[in-house]
Amino acid sequence: MKESFKKYIPFKQIDLPDRQWPSKVITKAPTWCSVDLRDGNQALIDPMNLQEKLEFFKALCDMGFKEIEIGFPSASETEYEICRELIEGNHIPDDVSIQVLVQAREHLIRKTFEAIKGAKNVIVHFYNSTSTLQRKVVFKKDMTGIIDIAVQGAALIKELTDSYEGDTNIRFEYSPESFSGTEMDNAVEICKEVMDAIGATKENPLILNLPNTVEMCTANTYADQVEYFIRHLPNRDAAIISIHPHNDRGCGVAASELALLAGAERVEGTLFGNGERTGNLDIVTMGLNMFTQGVDPQLDFSNLPKYKGIYERCTNMKIHERTPYIGELVFTAFSGSHQDAINKGMEYMKQSGTDYWEIPYLPIDPADVGRQYEPIIRINSQSGKGGAAFVMAHNYGYNLPKAMHPEFSGLVQEDCDKKGRELVSHELLKIFEDNYINFPRKYEIVGHPTVIEEGSDGNKIKLTAILRTDGDSKTDIQISGEGNGPIDAFFHGLKGFGIDKYQFVDYSQHAISTGSDSKAVSYIQLKKPDGNNIFGVGISSNIYRSSIFGVLNAINRAEGQK
Repeated sequence: MKESFKKYIPFKQIDLPDRQWPSKVITKAPTWCSVDLRDGNQALIDPMNLQEKLEFFKALCDMGFKEIEIGFPSASETEYEICRELIEGNHIPDDVSIQVLVQAREHLIRKTFEAIKGAKNVIVHFYNSTSTLQRKVVFKKDMTGIIDIAVQGAALIKELTDSYEGDTNIRFEYSPESFSGTEMDNAVEICKEVMDAIGATKENPLILNLPNTVEMCTANTYADQVEYFIRHLPNRDAAIISIHPHNDRGCGVAASELALLAGAERVEGTLFGNGERTGNLDIVTMGLNMFTQGVDPQLDFSNLPKYKGIYERCTNMKIHERTPYIGELVFTAFSGSHQDAINKGMEYMKQSGTDYWEIPYLPIDPADVGRQYEPIIRINSQSGKGGAAFVMAHNYGYNLPKAMHPEFSGLVQEDCDKKGRELVSHELLKIFEDNYINFPRKYEIVGHPTVIEEGSDGNKIKLTAILRTDGDSKTDIQISGEGNGPIDAFFHGLKGFGIDKYQFVDYSQHAISTGSDSKAVSYIQLKKPDGNNIFGVGISSNIYRSSIFGVLNAINRAEGQK
């Protein structure tokens, strides 16, 4: 078993010492062609039925695809009927070209031309396999025999097009299937012969599609193959260079991006990477990679959850939680340091007014793809002190002061450890309310405290309140005090009652709603007799009362901890 790796033949590299693609960058979108309804569909356990294909086709049109491979109409009656329904049912927008795939075999080509009658814009995509391995194992032909198959197919397609009756605009595409497993000089030769047979010109170019049918090499080698092919192809202006990468090594997106650098102009792939084996190129990922670099992908990704729903419903496939840009967890941070950085990034964006997206750990604004901010930070045993505060601020409007974060986070972590699982946002709110708002109180204010703006010396505030202990009305006592604000006055009143062991440290306030029902929340930080700090929260429609309630609640929490 340890020696099993020796049975695999290393991929032969391309002799291209002066390669140009490594110094280039992607500055514009390629022409996109979705092959979801053909390559993606044939990889499904249960292929899509007519209604599912129609729904998926419409979704692709809505996203902005102008070239859509709809199937293999010569392969089965079902595929043929779906092609006819798209045409006869007027489902195809005038600016969209349908693409039909066919092997370079006479009876299949003739059947395909029957299937496309009445369509406005069609790409006839024909192919035959050219790889060294397929020639040896499957076809048992030399390269000359393989070229003959392709040329005969091209000649028949040209003949049928020249004699075609109707207004259909027919374009041609040829794929040397398994291009990446073909000797590059042979790939160039067969494509040259096909271009000659089909009569390709600069004005009427042939799409030459270079499939990475089975991904067998590193992405840079595929880019070398594409650049080598383009350099050596005669009559280059008469060809549109297209790529069709698969994902067997998990590098489909990388291979596609590097192939664009190498000169490819057109890309075939599927939404979310569905396809044979490990899938095709994921167009959503590749397009949004461009988007995050300031390049318009020319496709509409602004409502990815909608297209995720259509994809999963029509294919019966599920998108993994970690799939880039659309997976449930891709915008979620559990790590404490990540949460803290995201929280600070949000504050920076708000305060700086920057025109650019600059938030650590979030390479794209979730809103740009139709995602929400609520699940960005989720709380489990790995979360830090900033995460819980972020949820409270963004979900419920409580902007906890930074000094309060460790205390509240400790309460959250305790509950998280107790439950042994992630906490959802409403559970954080309950922890907050149970510990800071709705908890047993030793002291409470009865009625409303009276605040007089001007004290005895003309500057200070005077406060009077009725204080009750342990819920017993017999203990009601009026306290009063003066100070330079309501908090200071209340403290003096409490000291007169004998509650004099607490030291005021800091406070902050903000509104938690808008309009006529606006309330103020006050966060009060006190130092307990043991030297440790404790926080109290007060909420009221009156800003004075909210701060007074906050002071008393901090003391109540401290008394309850004894």
